[in-house]
Amino acid sequence: MNYNTALNEASNLLKKNSIKSFKLDSEVILSNMLNLSREELLINLNNKISNKNIKKFKKLIHRRRKKEPVAYIVGYKEFWKEKFKVNLNVLIPRPDTEIIVEEVLKSISINSTKNILDVGTGSGCIALSILRDRKKCYVKALDISKNALKVAKLNAKIQHLDNRIRFINSSIDKFCNGKYDIIISNPPYIKSQSIKKLDEDIRLYEPKLSLDGGIDGFSQIREVIKKSSVLIKKKGKLFLEIGFDQVNGIKKLLLENKFYINKIVKDLGKKNRCIISTKI
Repeated sequence: MNYNTALNEASNLLKKNSIKSFKLDSEVILSNMLNLSREELLINLNNKISNKNIKKFKKLIHRRRKKEPVAYIVGYKEFWKEKFKVNLNVLIPRPDTEIIVEEVLKSISINSTKNILDVGTGSGCIALSILRDRKKCYVKALDISKNALKVAKLNAKIQHLDNRIRFINSSIDKFCNGKYDIIISNPPYIKSQSIKKLDEDIRLYEPKLSLDGGIDGFSQIREVIKKSSVLIKKKGKLFLEIGFDQVNGIKKLLLENKFYINKIVKDLGKKNRCIISTKI
Protein backbone atom coordinates (compact mmCIF):
# COMPACT_ATOMS: atom_id res chain seq x y z
CA MET A 1 0.00 0.00 0.00
CA ASN A 2 1.25 3.52 -0.75
CA TYR A 3 0.66 6.78 1.14
CA ASN A 4 -2.13 7.81 -1.22
CA THR A 5 -4.17 4.63 -0.70
CA ALA A 6 -3.67 4.76 3.07
CA LEU A 7 -4.84 8.39 3.16
CA ASN A 8 -7.90 7.69 0.99
CA GLU A 9 -8.99 4.76 3.17
CA ALA A 10 -8.50 6.80 6.35
CA SER A 11 -10.31 9.85 4.94
CA ASN A 12 -13.30 7.75 3.87
CA LEU A 13 -13.56 6.16 7.31
CA LEU A 14 -13.41 9.54 9.09
CA LYS A 15 -15.91 11.05 6.66
CA LYS A 16 -18.39 8.21 7.38
CA ASN A 17 -18.01 9.03 11.09
CA SER A 18 -18.89 12.72 10.61
CA ILE A 19 -15.36 14.12 11.02
CA LYS A 20 -15.53 17.37 9.05
CA SER A 21 -11.77 17.77 8.52
CA PHE A 22 -11.38 14.11 7.45
CA LYS A 23 -8.73 14.73 4.75
CA LEU A 24 -6.57 17.16 6.74
CA ASP A 25 -6.73 15.00 9.89
CA SER A 26 -5.62 11.91 7.96
CA GLU A 27 -2.69 13.80 6.45
CA VAL A 28 -1.58 15.32 9.77
CA ILE A 29 -1.76 11.97 11.59
CA LEU A 30 0.11 10.03 8.89
CA SER A 31 2.81 12.68 8.34
CA ASN A 32 3.43 12.91 12.09
CA MET A 33 3.58 9.13 12.42
CA LEU A 34 6.13 8.90 9.58
CA ASN A 35 8.08 11.87 10.95
CA LEU A 36 7.54 13.84 7.74
CA SER A 37 6.19 17.32 7.14
CA ARG A 38 2.72 17.34 5.58
CA GLU A 39 4.28 18.82 2.42
CA GLU A 40 6.82 15.97 2.19
CA LEU A 41 4.01 13.46 2.55
CA LEU A 42 1.93 15.04 -0.22
CA ILE A 43 4.76 15.15 -2.78
CA ASN A 44 5.61 11.48 -2.13
CA LEU A 45 2.15 9.90 -2.33
CA ASN A 46 3.43 6.90 -4.32
CA ASN A 47 5.90 5.87 -1.60
CA LYS A 48 5.16 2.52 -0.02
CA ILE A 49 4.11 2.18 3.60
CA SER A 50 5.15 -0.91 5.60
CA ASN A 51 2.57 -3.34 7.01
CA LYS A 52 3.74 -2.44 10.52
CA ASN A 53 3.09 1.26 9.85
CA ILE A 54 -0.29 0.52 8.23
CA LYS A 55 -1.42 -1.21 11.45
CA LYS A 56 -0.12 1.69 13.54
CA PHE A 57 -1.84 4.25 11.31
CA LYS A 58 -5.16 2.38 11.45
CA LYS A 59 -5.04 2.43 15.26
CA LEU A 60 -4.46 6.20 15.26
CA ILE A 61 -7.28 6.78 12.77
CA HIS A 62 -9.56 4.62 14.93
CA ARG A 63 -8.86 7.02 17.82
CA ARG A 64 -9.80 9.98 15.62
CA ARG A 65 -12.92 8.13 14.45
CA LYS A 66 -14.00 8.10 18.10
CA LYS A 67 -13.66 11.93 18.10
CA GLU A 68 -10.36 12.12 20.00
CA PRO A 69 -8.76 15.45 19.04
CA VAL A 70 -5.86 15.30 16.57
CA ALA A 71 -3.63 17.26 19.00
CA TYR A 72 -3.89 14.47 21.60
CA ILE A 73 -3.24 11.81 18.97
CA VAL A 74 -0.08 13.47 17.60
CA GLY A 75 0.88 14.80 21.05
CA TYR A 76 1.33 18.47 20.26
CA LYS A 77 -0.41 21.67 19.14
CA GLU A 78 1.10 24.69 17.44
CA PHE A 79 0.52 27.94 19.34
CA TRP A 80 2.06 31.35 18.77
CA LYS A 81 5.51 30.46 17.41
CA GLU A 82 6.13 27.03 18.93
CA LYS A 83 4.84 23.47 19.17
CA PHE A 84 3.47 22.66 22.62
CA LYS A 85 3.28 19.13 24.01
CA VAL A 86 -0.28 18.29 25.05
CA ASN A 87 -2.12 15.31 26.52
CA LEU A 88 -5.48 14.59 28.13
CA ASN A 89 -4.45 16.53 31.27
CA VAL A 90 -4.41 19.94 29.55
CA LEU A 91 -6.67 21.97 27.32
CA ILE A 92 -5.60 22.12 23.70
CA PRO A 93 -4.26 25.64 22.99
CA ARG A 94 -6.52 27.57 20.62
CA PRO A 95 -5.80 30.38 18.14
CA ASP A 96 -8.22 32.71 19.98
CA THR A 97 -6.07 32.44 23.11
CA GLU A 98 -3.12 33.93 21.18
CA ILE A 99 -4.99 37.25 21.60
CA ILE A 100 -3.92 37.34 25.28
CA VAL A 101 -0.28 36.76 24.28
CA GLU A 102 -0.49 39.52 21.67
CA GLU A 103 -2.05 42.02 24.08
CA VAL A 104 0.42 41.26 26.90
CA LEU A 105 3.38 41.68 24.53
CA LYS A 106 1.98 45.05 23.36
CA SER A 107 1.97 46.20 27.01
CA ILE A 108 5.60 45.21 27.70
CA SER A 109 8.46 47.01 25.98
CA ILE A 110 11.16 44.72 24.59
CA ASN A 111 13.70 45.33 27.40
CA SER A 112 11.24 45.56 30.31
CA THR A 113 11.60 43.35 33.37
CA LYS A 114 8.14 42.31 34.58
CA ASN A 115 6.99 39.84 37.20
CA ILE A 116 4.04 37.93 35.79
CA LEU A 117 1.56 35.55 37.39
CA ASP A 118 -0.20 33.00 35.16
CA VAL A 119 -3.30 31.55 36.82
CA GLY A 120 -4.32 28.11 35.51
CA THR A 121 -1.30 27.64 33.25
CA GLY A 122 -2.33 24.27 31.72
CA SER A 123 0.24 23.44 29.02
CA GLY A 124 2.06 26.70 29.80
CA CYS A 125 1.33 28.01 26.31
CA ILE A 126 0.45 31.61 27.30
CA ALA A 127 3.26 32.15 29.82
CA LEU A 128 5.97 30.49 27.71
CA SER A 129 4.93 32.38 24.56
CA ILE A 130 5.32 35.66 26.47
CA LEU A 131 8.70 34.64 27.91
CA ARG A 132 9.90 33.63 24.45
CA ASP A 133 9.44 37.18 23.15
CA ARG A 134 10.28 39.13 26.33
CA LYS A 135 13.69 37.92 27.46
CA LYS A 136 13.84 39.87 30.75
CA CYS A 137 10.47 38.83 32.21
CA TYR A 138 9.77 36.16 34.84
CA VAL A 139 6.64 34.09 35.48
CA LYS A 140 5.09 32.19 38.35
CA ALA A 141 2.59 29.74 36.89
CA LEU A 142 -0.17 28.21 39.00
CA ASP A 143 -2.29 25.15 38.34
CA ILE A 144 -4.35 22.94 40.64
CA SER A 145 -3.53 19.90 38.48
CA LYS A 146 -0.17 18.24 39.14
CA ASN A 147 -0.48 16.37 35.85
CA ALA A 148 -1.01 19.61 33.93
CA LEU A 149 2.10 21.08 35.57
CA LYS A 150 4.14 18.07 34.37
CA VAL A 151 3.16 18.98 30.79
CA ALA A 152 3.93 22.68 31.32
CA LYS A 153 7.34 21.87 32.86
CA LEU A 154 8.19 19.67 29.88
CA ASN A 155 7.26 22.47 27.46
CA ALA A 156 9.40 24.94 29.43
CA LYS A 157 12.36 22.57 29.30
CA ILE A 158 11.98 21.88 25.57
CA GLN A 159 11.85 25.62 24.86
CA HIS A 160 14.81 26.37 27.21
CA LEU A 161 12.69 28.74 29.30
CA ASP A 162 12.66 26.78 32.56
CA ASN A 163 15.14 29.21 34.18
CA ARG A 164 12.58 32.06 33.99
CA ILE A 165 9.41 30.29 35.07
CA ARG A 166 8.43 28.67 38.35
CA PHE A 167 5.51 26.25 38.49
CA ILE A 168 3.35 26.05 41.59
CA ASN A 169 0.65 23.48 42.38
CA SER A 170 -2.00 25.75 43.92
CA SER A 171 -5.38 27.34 43.36
CA ILE A 172 -5.45 31.14 43.18
CA ASP A 173 -7.48 31.52 46.40
CA LYS A 174 -4.74 29.73 48.41
CA PHE A 175 -1.84 31.56 46.78
CA CYS A 176 -0.40 34.54 48.70
CA ASN A 177 3.13 34.92 47.40
CA GLY A 178 4.48 38.19 45.92
CA LYS A 179 3.25 41.23 44.04
CA TYR A 180 2.93 41.20 40.26
CA ASP A 181 3.15 43.72 37.43
CA ILE A 182 0.90 41.56 35.25
CA ILE A 183 -1.58 38.76 35.98
CA ILE A 184 -2.90 36.61 33.15
CA SER A 185 -5.56 33.92 33.22
CA ASN A 186 -7.65 31.78 30.92
CA PRO A 187 -9.97 30.43 33.64
CA PRO A 188 -12.79 27.89 33.15
CA TYR A 189 -15.80 29.98 32.06
CA ILE A 190 -18.35 27.57 30.59
CA LYS A 191 -21.57 27.06 32.59
CA SER A 192 -21.79 23.55 34.08
CA GLN A 193 -25.07 22.91 32.24
CA SER A 194 -23.52 23.93 28.90
CA ILE A 195 -20.69 21.36 29.04
CA LYS A 196 -22.99 18.66 27.62
CA LYS A 197 -23.69 20.85 24.57
CA LEU A 198 -20.02 21.11 23.57
CA ASP A 199 -18.63 19.22 20.56
CA GLU A 200 -17.72 15.61 21.36
CA ASP A 201 -14.02 16.34 20.70
CA ILE A 202 -14.08 18.74 23.65
CA ARG A 203 -16.74 17.20 25.89
CA LEU A 204 -15.39 13.63 25.80
CA TYR A 205 -11.65 14.35 25.95
CA GLU A 206 -10.57 17.76 27.25
CA PRO A 207 -10.25 18.12 31.05
CA LYS A 208 -13.56 19.19 32.60
CA LEU A 209 -11.57 20.92 35.35
CA SER A 210 -10.33 23.42 32.74
CA LEU A 211 -13.76 24.02 31.20
CA ASP A 212 -16.34 24.08 33.99
CA GLY A 213 -16.96 27.58 35.37
CA GLY A 214 -19.72 26.51 37.76
CA ILE A 215 -23.47 27.11 37.62
CA ASP A 216 -23.21 30.63 36.18
CA GLY A 217 -19.80 30.30 34.47
CA PHE A 218 -18.27 32.82 36.89
CA SER A 219 -17.06 30.70 39.84
CA GLN A 220 -13.37 30.69 38.82
CA ILE A 221 -13.44 34.17 37.29
CA ARG A 222 -14.67 35.61 40.61
CA GLU A 223 -11.79 33.96 42.46
CA VAL A 224 -9.21 35.18 39.94
CA ILE A 225 -10.43 38.81 40.00
CA LYS A 226 -10.83 38.91 43.78
CA LYS A 227 -7.36 37.50 44.52
CA SER A 228 -5.71 39.44 41.68
CA SER A 229 -6.81 42.68 43.33
CA VAL A 230 -4.58 41.70 46.30
CA LEU A 231 -1.65 40.21 44.39
CA ILE A 232 -1.29 42.86 41.68
CA LYS A 233 0.74 46.05 42.03
CA LYS A 234 -0.96 49.42 41.77
CA LYS A 235 -1.28 50.23 38.03
CA GLY A 236 -0.61 46.54 37.30
CA LYS A 237 -2.56 44.96 34.45
CA LEU A 238 -4.95 41.99 34.52
CA PHE A 239 -5.54 40.07 31.27
CA LEU A 240 -8.49 37.66 31.27
CA GLU A 241 -9.85 35.37 28.57
CA ILE A 242 -13.65 35.35 28.85
CA GLY A 243 -16.80 33.90 27.35
CA PHE A 244 -18.28 36.17 24.67
CA ASP A 245 -21.47 36.72 26.72
CA GLN A 246 -19.75 37.49 30.06
CA VAL A 247 -18.58 41.08 29.49
CA ASN A 248 -21.16 42.89 31.63
CA GLY A 249 -20.80 40.52 34.59
CA ILE A 250 -17.01 40.71 34.46
CA LYS A 251 -17.00 44.50 34.17
CA LYS A 252 -19.08 44.63 37.37
CA LEU A 253 -16.67 42.29 39.20
CA LEU A 254 -13.64 44.29 38.06
CA LEU A 255 -15.11 47.60 39.18
CA GLU A 256 -16.07 46.12 42.57
CA ASN A 257 -12.45 45.03 43.00
CA LYS A 258 -11.04 48.45 42.03
CA PHE A 259 -9.91 47.73 38.48
CA TYR A 260 -10.21 50.24 35.63
CA ILE A 261 -11.33 48.60 32.38
CA ASN A 262 -8.93 49.42 29.54
CA LYS A 263 -10.43 47.50 26.64
CA ILE A 264 -12.26 44.44 25.41
CA VAL A 265 -10.64 42.55 22.53
CA LYS A 266 -12.57 40.45 20.03
CA ASP A 267 -11.46 37.04 18.76
CA LEU A 268 -11.09 35.82 15.17
CA GLY A 269 -14.86 35.27 15.01
CA LYS A 270 -15.51 38.89 16.12
CA LYS A 271 -16.74 37.78 19.56
CA ASN A 272 -15.60 39.32 22.86
CA ARG A 273 -12.69 37.18 24.07
CA CYS A 274 -10.26 39.13 26.25
CA ILE A 275 -10.73 41.90 28.80
CA ILE A 276 -7.82 44.06 29.95
CA SER A 277 -7.95 46.11 33.14
CA THR A 278 -5.63 48.12 35.39
CA LYS A 279 -5.51 48.09 39.19
CA ILE A 280 -6.46 51.52 40.54
